[in-house]
Amino acid sequence: MKRPSFYCCLLAALLGGVIAAGCGAAGEEAVHDAGSCSAAVAALLAGATDDDAQLAALLRAEGELVVAQQIDTLMALWAAEGEVVDAKHTPADPADDQRWMGADAVRHRYVRTVFPGAPAAADPNAPAPELAIRYDGARATVRATTRIGDEVAAAGDQWTFVRDGACWLIESLTYNLEAAP
Repeated sequence: MKRPSFYCCLLAALLGGVIAAGCGAAGEEAVHDAGSCSAAVAALLAGATDDDAQLAALLRAEGELVVAQQIDTLMALWAAEGEVVDAKHTPADPADDQRWMGADAVRHRYVRTVFPGAPAAADPNAPAPELAIRYDGARATVRATTRIGDEVAAAGDQWTFVRDGACWLIESLTYNLEAAP
């Protein structure tokens, strides 16, 4: 019996890896399609008994995960088609906005832009964020006061969330909505 060549074995291993990686990606999407929270999101929302509490818990978790620089858990908070928009202090002029569209771009923004400037610790004495929440079926829009160090921007962020079964996921963040001084 003839033994397979080294190159045949290498090709089979590479194809197996590609197939396994593809199945993993499809499996992750299937979790969201099935409408169930990931274990990480469910743990972060434990104790949040209503929609308002879940949205506040998600925003709190997002900030804490930025400080901890836990990118995988942070990305579990986001819908697959998430988007981040820097309105650049000109909310009436979308032409100058900078956009990060899709999970890969949102991840890249966190790792390359947000994490390097993130505080080393969350302020335990920081006041709870001021949230204005509006619901529209399976979507919610939240205007939030931004607090970074001593800087306070009233209604500086707008988040949109989408319901995914039993939990909410971040669909978009638009920041720098306050007009330039």
